[in-house]
Amino acid sequence: VVANAVTALAEINESSSTKDIFIINTPTLTKLLVALNECTEWGRIAILTALAEYKPADSKEAEHIVERVVPQFQHVNGSVVLSAIKLFPLYLVTLLASEPEVQYVALRNINIILQKRPEILANEMRVFFCKYNDPPYVKLEKLEIMIKLANEKNIDQLLSELKEYASEVDVDFVRKSVRAIGQCAIKISEASERCVNVLLDLINTKVNYVVQEAIVVIKDIFRKYPHKYEGIIPTLCQNLDALDEPEAKASLIWIIGEYAERIENADELIVTFLDTFRDENSQVQLQLVTATVKLFLKKPQSTQNIVQRALQTATSECDNPDIRDRAYIYWRLLSTDPQAAKASRESPIQAQTKTNIENLLDLDFSDTTTPVTTTSSLPSSSMSFTPTANVDDLLDLFNDNSITSTQSSNHQNNGLSNDLVNLF
Repeated sequence: VVANAVTALAEINESSSTKDIFIINTPTLTKLLVALNECTEWGRIAILTALAEYKPADSKEAEHIVERVVPQFQHVNGSVVLSAIKLFPLYLVTLLASEPEVQYVALRNINIILQKRPEILANEMRVFFCKYNDPPYVKLEKLEIMIKLANEKNIDQLLSELKEYASEVDVDFVRKSVRAIGQCAIKISEASERCVNVLLDLINTKVNYVVQEAIVVIKDIFRKYPHKYEGIIPTLCQNLDALDEPEAKASLIWIIGEYAERIENADELIVTFLDTFRDENSQVQLQLVTATVKLFLKKPQSTQNIVQRALQTATSECDNPDIRDRAYIYWRLLSTDPQAAKASRESPIQAQTKTNIENLLDLDFSDTTTPVTTTSSLPSSSMSFTPTANVDDLLDLFNDNSITSTQSSNHQNNGLSNDLVNLF
């Protein structure tokens, strides 16, 4: 009965503009804690959700709440456990031994929490290592969390683990693992060289999709640390014939154009791609036009014919308007002010460790374990609830232990019937 009253009050409070209809005080807290172990599992969820909004008056009261709530972590119903975790977010880690579906919900919530408080699990990296029998969606979520937890102290341990993942049979997971190595290099500058060495080891495996993903990742590392790892460019160029994916080709073309002055046969490599320009993906064509212009700006005497060929092909034989427009812009820019073209550069890439839904990070920890954090979307403000209960009657339920009325009459303003009130 207490749980049903709590549910009704919580709904009314949620729809209220002031949010002050259902405020838990010390006497109410005592009754809720007593009822917690005596109600159904759904009643426990309602009470625990309400308790998540309560701030203890002192440490003694907080300890009392902990003593009452901790046993709920052993409940057979996962929803009860998740509701209890609203009071203690760190206990989400205990769910990583549960069924995959429950693990995923826990991991999504941990992911959100770490974006706001990355230090709280800084020493728990090993807990998130992937198991061989984890479903793909659990593995990918663990990867994201491990990247957020990466720091100078645990980076070697993490790189060793990611390198191991790169040898698994799940191609998508392998690709994400290789990308994770690149994200670590961008995030932790002190460990970037170690990350690059791991990527080179993966390139030397000659596994096609691993090599191509590593080249894509290294391009981002070059953007973050310009001219720092030029020594590995020859190794990348040796794998030119193995590339068959547009993103990998575009990445290598970007590297060739960006470091054309460091590559002796840069013009020959660009010509190789120009020979198949019409057959390439638009992503590759765009990057090839840009790289050719970069090559011309760095070696104007020997590459004039190459840039003319590239721009002519892009403007007259290409159906894609984006590619044609870019070629026209470059042509006009080179014709009027080559120095201006030389001055335009891409900005260095930055580490991305936070969600782009900033408002989601402003939610209270009581919002964890709800669809808000699982789907990374904010609750709709368009949903409304029109209260039909007499709020005062519901509040009286916590202060009157002897309500015995059995009359059934309508309250003013379509209020809740006395029969429902008397259930308490």
